[in-house]
Amino acid sequence: MQLFNRTLGEWVEHWAATTPDKEYIVYSDRNLRFTWKQFNERVDNMAKGLLSIGVEKGTHVGIWAGNVPDWLTFLYACAKIGAVAVTVNTNYKRAELEYVCQNSDMHTLCIVNGDRGNDDFVNMVYDILPELRTCQRGYLKSKTLPQMKNVIYIGQEKYRGMYNTAEILLLGSNIDDEELAVAKQKVTCYDVVNMQYTSGTTGFPKGVMLTHHSISNNGYLTGEHMKFTQDDKLCVCVPLFHCFGVVLATMNCLTHGCTQVMVERFDPLVVLASIHKERCTALYGVPTMFIAEMNHPMFPMFDMSSLRTGIMAGSLCPIELMRQVEEKMFMRVTSVYGLTEASPGMTHTRIDDPFEVRCTTVGREFEFTEVKVIDPETGEECPVGVQGEMCNRGYNTMKGYYKNPEATAEVIDENGFLHSGDLGVKDPDGNFRITGRIKDMIIRGGENIYPREIEEFLYKMEGIKDVQVAGIPSKRYGEEVGAFIILHEGVEMTDLDVRDFCAGKIARYKIPRYIFFIKEFPMTGSGKIQKFKLKDLGLKLCEEQGIHVI
Repeated sequence: MQLFNRTLGEWVEHWAATTPDKEYIVYSDRNLRFTWKQFNERVDNMAKGLLSIGVEKGTHVGIWAGNVPDWLTFLYACAKIGAVAVTVNTNYKRAELEYVCQNSDMHTLCIVNGDRGNDDFVNMVYDILPELRTCQRGYLKSKTLPQMKNVIYIGQEKYRGMYNTAEILLLGSNIDDEELAVAKQKVTCYDVVNMQYTSGTTGFPKGVMLTHHSISNNGYLTGEHMKFTQDDKLCVCVPLFHCFGVVLATMNCLTHGCTQVMVERFDPLVVLASIHKERCTALYGVPTMFIAEMNHPMFPMFDMSSLRTGIMAGSLCPIELMRQVEEKMFMRVTSVYGLTEASPGMTHTRIDDPFEVRCTTVGREFEFTEVKVIDPETGEECPVGVQGEMCNRGYNTMKGYYKNPEATAEVIDENGFLHSGDLGVKDPDGNFRITGRIKDMIIRGGENIYPREIEEFLYKMEGIKDVQVAGIPSKRYGEEVGAFIILHEGVEMTDLDVRDFCAGKIARYKIPRYIFFIKEFPMTGSGKIQKFKLKDLGLKLCEEQGIHVI
């Protein structure tokens, strides 16, 4: 194995020259297909179009859209001319959008009109940039966002003050190829190519600066761990605005020359149909996605036998769920552990690892990186089997938080180790286990309780579809254990049933004092469960149900 020094644009051009007629991007639900050669030509035209409206090396270009066909076109067009693609969470509302545009010094914003019925991205942009309604395209002068010069609508529709993709491509056709060639020559693999804003589970979101080198190599090694080749077809239903989609999925396909079967917005039926029709060999998702796919009433109608591997990540994965996926979807499931700041993969189970390793650990560190479990108190490396903070050093560590050296210094220590905020242990075989988050830990009357342990236990109870555990404030104990349970359809269950299941099997202090049966968890746009919101949800439900919190 090796690290490559290609830019993202050079990777696209490599496959366009090597396998020009091979399918790269497929939207099976609408039979939209691009070969490597076709895609590369579209990217070049889009890159020239961006040059024509003032985008250049170092310019920040926002992409606020679901997994639409031209999402990747804009990413690679930016990459070829040295611009930075700023991925914007599709769940953002006006205030969050305004914050990211302002914080990132965004020059150009590319949008769709929302991927959910109640999201009107166009009007949100007009609210923030009312000047768009009267200004000539390309001449925006905004009081709110003085650095913003262009808004591009991804699609054919025309909106006042905005370009659409067809117009950008047309403008690009009038730019000489030589101008693009000059721009490409200025780009190196160590330049920032993507800026991702952390979900903001604590404080304001921060812009994580990632380079061509860090994300392409993280994607390449991810694919190597699962033995990807040009013959693979990866079904991508995770959002591209998140590292899971744009790195672990897209960069894997980019560096292995394989086919990326896209799902615009997660729909279990579209996922199942795409796998069946395209004979996909791999599938990625967070636990809730796999649960939705396997529990879909039409699941038995689709042939999943072409699948061989995939990744379950994004949150801690229940062992029982992984076992079911292996049995019903014919996949050897792997797990990647990491965070956006690590581009994102720090550790990964390998496809050849035994089932037990793949289901109970997050594997070994990525090649060319160091992962250490460090004692948060002393700063020393923990011995094997002793819990500490997961830390990473290597090519995959972010360049830093944009315009925030103080926050950067808080997570990257003087030795260059990135501190994850996650707790883990290393076993004698060199595999890591994540035991929880430092701030997720429940402290009840001096006892440290790790939610993961209780979640895994409760998941074994028949009738429970999914479960999350979080601390509920208590005057007496500091915190009490709260369990938030989603049941399988048609199942009835009471608090008493759950406590009876726990009695005698786990320590009394670990048995949930508060048990809530809910329909869904609060989620980030990238599919991660927002644990910090469960505490407030628990207090609210206690109040509504007349439960006295002690």
